[in-house]
Amino acid sequence: MNHNLILVCGKSATGKSMCLRNIPEPTGVWYLNCENNKALPFRSKFRTFNITDPEQVYAAFEKAEEKPEVHTIVIDSLTYLMDMFESQNVLTSTNTQKAWGEYAQFFKLLMSQYVANSTKRIVFIAHTSDLVSDDAIRETLVKVKGSLMDKGIESAFSCVVAVKTMTLRKLEDYANPLLQISEMDEINGYKHVFQTMKTKETTGERMRSPLEMWDRTETFIDNDINLYFNRIAEYYSQESEE
Repeated sequence: MNHNLILVCGKSATGKSMCLRNIPEPTGVWYLNCENNKALPFRSKFRTFNITDPEQVYAAFEKAEEKPEVHTIVIDSLTYLMDMFESQNVLTSTNTQKAWGEYAQFFKLLMSQYVANSTKRIVFIAHTSDLVSDDAIRETLVKVKGSLMDKGIESAFSCVVAVKTMTLRKLEDYANPLLQISEMDEINGYKHVFQTMKTKETTGERMRSPLEMWDRTETFIDNDINLYFNRIAEYYSQESEE
C-alpha cells in the first residue's frame, strides 16, 4: 500500500503551490500543470508537463513507473483537471448523461488504477469552495460535478490538509517545532500554514488524517509538504514495529 498520498486544498492565494518549494531532489518531481501552464510561484527544477488533455495524466503515471529517478508526482490542480474534462468531453457531447458518467469514471479510474498502483509520492492540489446546505450548514469542500459531489472528493484520501492564511495571534496557542515564525511573518503579521485537523471553528471543513498522526498542538504547521511526508513515514514505521 502506498501511504504517500496527500490532498492539499484551500482557497486561492493561500499558499497551496508554495508548499512544494522545499521538496528535496527537485529534478525527481514530475509536476503535472493542469492550470493553463500557469507558472509556479517560485523557481523550481521540477520536470513540468503542460496538461492539455486529461488522458495525459494517465500517461504520466504510467511513464513515471518506468523511471526510478522520479520520486514524486504533483497534480496541480485536481479542480482544473476536472474542469478540463468537463469542457472537452461533457459540454461537447451529444449524450450528456453518458458524458457525466464518464466524468465520474475518469476520476475513479485515476484513483483506483493509476494512483493505487503507483510507487511514487503523490500530491493532489485542489481549490475549495464554501457551500451552504438546505439546513443552513456551511461546508468548505473541493467542489466537483455530478455523482462525485455526493461522495466527496476528499473521501478518496486518508490525508487531507488545508492551507490557510492565519494571523500570528491566532497561532499563539499552537506553538510547536513544526511551526516556525519567520522574520517576514512577523513583519506581515500573518503566516501561510497547513491545518492538519479540525478545530471547533472549522467543523465544516474536511481535513483528515489517520488517528493520532498529529498532536493537538500540531493543528497548524508550516505549509511544507516535506513535513507531512516525514510524518507519514514516521507514523507508519511505528505501525510496522508494533
